Amino acid sequence: MIGRREFITLLGGAAIWPHVARAQQPAQIKRVGMLMGFANDALGQVSVKAFQQELERLGWAEGRSVAFEFRWAEGRSERFADFAAEFVRLRVDVILTTATPSTAAAMQATSKIPIVFVGSGDPVGSGLVTSLARPGGNVTGLSNQNRDVASKRVALLREIVPGLRRLGVMHNPGNPVLMLEMREVQEAAHTMGLDVIPLEIRHTEDIAPAFEALQGPALSLYVSGDPLVNSNALRINTLALVRRLPTMHAERAQLETGGLISYGVNRADLYRRGADYVDKILRGAKPGDIPVQQPTKFDLVINLITAKALGLAVPPTLLATANEVIE
Repeated sequence: MIGRREFITLLGGAAIWPHVARAQQPAQIKRVGMLMGFANDALGQVSVKAFQQELERLGWAEGRSVAFEFRWAEGRSERFADFAAEFVRLRVDVILTTATPSTAAAMQATSKIPIVFVGSGDPVGSGLVTSLARPGGNVTGLSNQNRDVASKRVALLREIVPGLRRLGVMHNPGNPVLMLEMREVQEAAHTMGLDVIPLEIRHTEDIAPAFEALQGPALSLYVSGDPLVNSNALRINTLALVRRLPTMHAERAQLETGGLISYGVNRADLYRRGADYVDKILRGAKPGDIPVQQPTKFDLVINLITAKALGLAVPPTLLATANEVIE
């Protein structure tokens, strides 16, 4: 039989137990909306893996403290608005975006949910942030400095292609950053005495017809980095090889499908640093107070298999400065 003192002890324990149980419950899982402009392919997985591994290193375990909502636009920018609106309905804690168009769509959908962009070419010029030092609002992230490296790409292409006089520039006019890059390419080409042939593509169906404008000798193709382009790298490189056109790309991944040379930001490094932004925000930091950073790691990659197919002899000095040579 339980005495009065024992009964009071048990009763007190029962009163205390629910508070203890609640204290031991795991914290609410944070949700990250991943608005990916490209496809869920090898290139896309390189980015995702780098991001998730770094976030895990920072203490976020998938399924226990963080969950991911993926939306793959596969190069179709018209999907961005719907995906962004869906993230708002899901009430994700932060949205990670790729490049400028997806970031602009997320900004249209919400002014409250934090947005971290990875790979905007000109975040100030395109209106994503008010300044690099103090972005303001609910947006911050990492620039990929596409405009700053455009002239370097043109110079590299001229170095690898002797007698280059004309340059086809394939770009998506729906991406405002690429229009800024296009102007820098034209300025650099003019300085080097090259004629520029603009090739506008808004959809996959525009790619093949665009090549019809590329006829004649002393010609190369500059391909601006964009989700539409990334999703159609095989198609673009195949058509370029048929016409024996040397190509300059923004990323190494495009060389795996026959591109000649690439120079640009190391994508995996950029997404690892993007994870640091998301970590800070999930822990309470305001995106508008986190400065936009510039990339620190650039890669020059040369595909010697493609060079040989085109009959090009790559200068030894250029090979010596390459981060990687595919052969």
